[in-house]
Amino acid sequence: MKEQHKQPSVVILATGGTIAGVGRSAEETTGYRAAVLAPQDILPREIDLSRYNITCEEFAAVDSKDIDDALWLRLTRRVNELTAASSADGIVITHGTDTMEETAYWLSLTVRTAKPVVLTGAMRPATAIGADGSRNLLSAVKLAADENAKNRGVMVAFNDCIFDAASVVKNHTTAVNAFAAKNSGAIGYFTDRAPVFYRRAEIDAPQFYFDTGELSALPYVKIIYGHAGDDALFVEAAQKAGVRGLVYAGAGNGSIHARAAAALARAADSGIAVVRCSRTAEGAVQGSEPYGEKFIVGGLLPPAKARILLALALTQTDVPSEIAEFFT
Repeated sequence: MKEQHKQPSVVILATGGTIAGVGRSAEETTGYRAAVLAPQDILPREIDLSRYNITCEEFAAVDSKDIDDALWLRLTRRVNELTAASSADGIVITHGTDTMEETAYWLSLTVRTAKPVVLTGAMRPATAIGADGSRNLLSAVKLAADENAKNRGVMVAFNDCIFDAASVVKNHTTAVNAFAAKNSGAIGYFTDRAPVFYRRAEIDAPQFYFDTGELSALPYVKIIYGHAGDDALFVEAAQKAGVRGLVYAGAGNGSIHARAAAALARAADSGIAVVRCSRTAEGAVQGSEPYGEKFIVGGLLPPAKARILLALALTQTDVPSEIAEFFT
């Protein structure tokens, strides 16, 4: 008797973005309206999708530049609900590309499941010639439904590549191959029928997990971008605004202008957690010299992701040495 294979169930959570965007003409790839179409209108009609049980849910309709901590908290709760249900084998989240890497990293720290959670989006609105959204969404559905995608943490499916949440970054303003993982590379790719993995991510699932179920807001953390001629202005302004943490995007190996460094040291002495990152695209921030132990070393994390980890760490501890353990 022929073996019956279970039809995988995939839930698509739509949050808006370019993938759901509509332009005034087929030539328009900027200036369009984001977050217009429903996900069922983006799925390719040329492909037989009956092998999947697909459910679509309109979770939000935002341009991803406008996503905030409150939406992340709601999204985590919903993803946790869906992955806890036996009816869902995998989750796909359609998302704008501007902050996709941040949402993916956030979810990797706040969702605990063996089931695949996959983010995808598009660089061109659905109405444009060469729109990439339908193909990316199809790839994401394939990945979320694949048995081999289990226990690999949160992933991003984009332009026939598979990226892990910790490493993926948006690397280009408008190109369809906008995403990359410069320090480690993609963890897999898509054939015509199925995802194929090169390797496992360095950490398949986070070694730590933050339960955000009772949180209504995150600790206030800001990023300061370092530059030649920097001073104490933004550091002191952030202190006055009541930040609990600061991420400094320094030059090179997280280098900080002397005037800014002095202000950051004063902030650290006042109880503000300070993380030193780099504005450089590749490489890890290493060592503590000449800043001593006042600043936490951000390692491989780019500033935007370091802000997320610092805010979550601050929900558990204010002790710099304990926060530093999350970053190492």
